[in-house]
Amino acid sequence: MPNLPETMKSSTYPVSLDDVRAAEKRIRPFIDRTALRSYPALDAAVGHGIRVLVKHENHQPTNAFKIRNGLSAMTALPPDLRARGVVCGSTGNHGQGVAYAGRELGIPVTVVVPAGNNPDKSAAMAALGARLIEHGTMYDEAAAESERIAREEGLTLVHSTNNRDVVAGAGTMTLEVLEQTDDLDAMVFAVGGGSASVGALAVLSELRPNVKVFGVQAAGAPAVYESWKAGTPSPPITPRTLADGIATAMTYEMTFRSLCDGLSGFVTVSETEIIDSMRLVMSGTHNLVEPAGAVGLAGVFKLREELEGQTVCVILTGSNLDAETLRKVVQPDE
Repeated sequence: MPNLPETMKSSTYPVSLDDVRAAEKRIRPFIDRTALRSYPALDAAVGHGIRVLVKHENHQPTNAFKIRNGLSAMTALPPDLRARGVVCGSTGNHGQGVAYAGRELGIPVTVVVPAGNNPDKSAAMAALGARLIEHGTMYDEAAAESERIAREEGLTLVHSTNNRDVVAGAGTMTLEVLEQTDDLDAMVFAVGGGSASVGALAVLSELRPNVKVFGVQAAGAPAVYESWKAGTPSPPITPRTLADGIATAMTYEMTFRSLCDGLSGFVTVSETEIIDSMRLVMSGTHNLVEPAGAVGLAGVFKLREELEGQTVCVILTGSNLDAETLRKVVQPDE
C-alpha cells in the first residue's frame, strides 16, 4: 500500500488540523490530558532497540479514549439537536463516551448494543444515564439499528466512525502526544473503525510528517485489514475475537480511503498474541487493559524488524475489562 508522502496535507483526510484543535478546545473543560510514559519492562520485552511510549487513555473518566470522540461530537451539536437527543451503536467504549458527554451536557442518549454484550460495559453505560437497546449479535448490526432509530425518532446519530467530529476528537490524542514528546518515530494503532489512526494521520501530516502510522487488527476481525490489502472494501467478515472494542465486520466510508493512503503498514495479531500483550501490559505497567487496548503493543511485536531502534507510541486505548476475561488472562490454566 502507498505510504504517506511528506508533502501530503490533511485535506486528504476527513478532518483538518484546525478541526482537531477546535475539538481539543471543546473537550478540554471536561477531561484532562492523559500521561505519556515509558516502561523499561516493555522496552526489554519488545527488544530490537525499540523504545515504547504508552499513552494512558485508560486513565480517562470512562477508562477509554472514546470519551474524546463522544465529547467532541456532542459539544459540536446546536441547542435544538441537543434537546432532541442522540443515538449510537456501541459495544461499550464509544457508548460510554457518548453517555458521559450526554450526562455532562444534559443531552438524552440512547445506545444500541448487541445481544450478549460485555455486561460490565453495558452496566457502565446505563449508570451514565443512557437508554440501552439490544439488537443483533455484533457491533455493525447494532450500529445499523441505531441509524434506523435516529430516522424514526428524530435523534442525531453519533456514529463511532462516520462522523467528522468523532474523528477530530480521536485526533486530539495525537495532538497531545506531540506536545508531550519530541522523540517520536512511529505510532501503532489498533484499528476497529479507524478513527484514532485517521485522526493521527491528519495531525501528523501537518505537524510531524516523518512520523509513520501503522495499523493493527485482530486476526479474528480482519475486515479492514483484508480490504486495505485489496485496496477496496471487501465483503463483511463476521468478527470472532476477544477484542470486542475492535470487533468490526466492515470498512467505513469516512476512514477507509485515508487508511489506504496514509498507513505505512498494517498487520494482524492472533488471540494468543493479544492475551500475551495484555499480560505484559499488566505486569510491565501495573495497569489493567482490555483486549483491544493491548492490540497496539501486540502489533509492535509483529513490526519489530521494521521499527528497530525507533521510538514508538502505542495507545492503551481502554481498560474496561470484565471479570471473566480477566480470569482468562491471569489464570489461563483454569
